[in-house]
Amino acid sequence: MINIQRFVCNPLQVNTFVVSDETGECVIIDCGAYYDNEHLAIQEYIGSHSLRPVHHLLTHGHFDHCIGAEVIYETYGLSPEIHSADVALYEDMTNQVAYFLGVNKEFPMPRPGRLLRQGDMVAFGSHSLEVIETPGHSSGGLTFYCKEEGVAFCGDTLFRMSIGRTDFDGGNEALMKHSLINVLGALPSETKVYCGHGPATDIGTEMQFNPFVKMFRG
Repeated sequence: MINIQRFVCNPLQVNTFVVSDETGECVIIDCGAYYDNEHLAIQEYIGSHSLRPVHHLLTHGHFDHCIGAEVIYETYGLSPEIHSADVALYEDMTNQVAYFLGVNKEFPMPRPGRLLRQGDMVAFGSHSLEVIETPGHSSGGLTFYCKEEGVAFCGDTLFRMSIGRTDFDGGNEALMKHSLINVLGALPSETKVYCGHGPATDIGTEMQFNPFVKMFRG
């Protein structure tokens, strides 16, 4: 059984997840910690539960989902794992933060580690997360799916009764439609979805009632 701890980080209120199992190994998904107290909360949770981080996974390269990558690298020696199509976005962190937050300072980022693609498996403890490509919000959007536990971490592709924007650089409405209807929509309806912002939901509810999904279905 996996344990999922959520931390809400930075001015955009992104969800950062620490996912662990009975072995004590864990993965960090989308470290968006920006303030010192956010970094400290994540580190204290990991330390107090004697967890051993083995992966830092990024659902995509927008700053709010990976601004904490440098501290994760310095603390645990983990390079962020991301899709190749979002590497340029990730490496443009300084300009992203200046544009969205109006903060003009350098944000050095660790070089990406493993470049993830469709069908890759990310192992931790006695569990694995399947990498599913879900572009639309960004070119390299990813979902991490644990079939055994019936959970998916979808970043900003799907929210509770909403979806991610497609008007940023790399966004594409046609790809978003495909990712929602043909990719996430193909997962079991009971799959619990942990979103990049806001509360969790499930595939069945969103495929039936989400107004944006219904619009795409026509």
